[in-house]
Amino acid sequence: MRLIWLAVVLVLSLLALLAAEAQQAGKVPQIGYLAVLARSAPVFQQNRQAFLEGMREHGYTEGQTIAIEWRFAEGRPERLPDLADELVRLKVNLIVAEATAASRAAKQATRTIPVVFIGAVDPVTEGLVTSLARPGGNVTGLSSMSPELMGKRLQLLKEVAPGMTRVAVLWQPDIYGEGTVKIMSEATEAAARALAVRLQRVEARSADDLAGAFGAMTEGRADALLVWTSAMFLSERKRIVDFAAKSRIPAVYPWREAVDAGGLIGYGPSPPDVFRRAATHVDKILKGAKPGDLPVEQPSKFELVINLKTAKALGLTIPQPLLLRADHVIQ
Repeated sequence: MRLIWLAVVLVLSLLALLAAEAQQAGKVPQIGYLAVLARSAPVFQQNRQAFLEGMREHGYTEGQTIAIEWRFAEGRPERLPDLADELVRLKVNLIVAEATAASRAAKQATRTIPVVFIGAVDPVTEGLVTSLARPGGNVTGLSSMSPELMGKRLQLLKEVAPGMTRVAVLWQPDIYGEGTVKIMSEATEAAARALAVRLQRVEARSADDLAGAFGAMTEGRADALLVWTSAMFLSERKRIVDFAAKSRIPAVYPWREAVDAGGLIGYGPSPPDVFRRAATHVDKILKGAKPGDLPVEQPSKFELVINLKTAKALGLTIPQPLLLRADHVIQ
């Protein structure tokens, strides 16, 4: 009888252990997603789709094997700190932060919950990480490398509009830290000096400021336009492209989507590629990796896109060597 009793105890213990493991395995991780744009913004929908595709590649399906708390600042960066605090109160397992401003808000809201940023311009200067190779702390992600691309974009403008002498720089205040603005400004100014062109900085804090910004460009007699990276600018790319066309100003953008909308030149990382690859960081952290040990990824895929129809409307001839370097040419 004693042996039978011991066997029963062992069986019951094993069943309890298996039940506990099954319950643990059945727990669905919950992550927060902090976005600057509105849920309805087409560019957000594109980014969301790419991110969710990346998550599915790692075995996560929203509503089944992972829960996602979506939070949107509706294009108002000042709302981000409160939204980040809300995600912290929910005790999510991880926060995904879209763009620099959301990344800063998430880092300031928690020192314990892992944060994966997507598209932060200069994460070291912004204080998000200690270094790209060894981020340290609870934050890591994917950088957009924007400062290093300023010179390349100005050079592209000079190739298609060699007679340009004054370039307007459209930027959105409050979405970068002072250090990042300084680095991006210095990179832009250095490139401008090398190309013998003058810069006119024009700011737009919201979509409502764009008409006034282009009015300032006209008054300043700008003959070309460099658009800095901004989630709001990406969302409002059609309006910016239309303003540039009306003002007859050749412009270079950080994204191909602006060229698809009628812009002249786009050069930069592919947003869908960046958002899809962010899922790899999320997966590693959910499986136990420490954010501080995961190197910040830099873009590996860049796209040069040229719109020949727009060039013709502006009376510009695109040099053949530049066309040969382009990844996509829109006829």
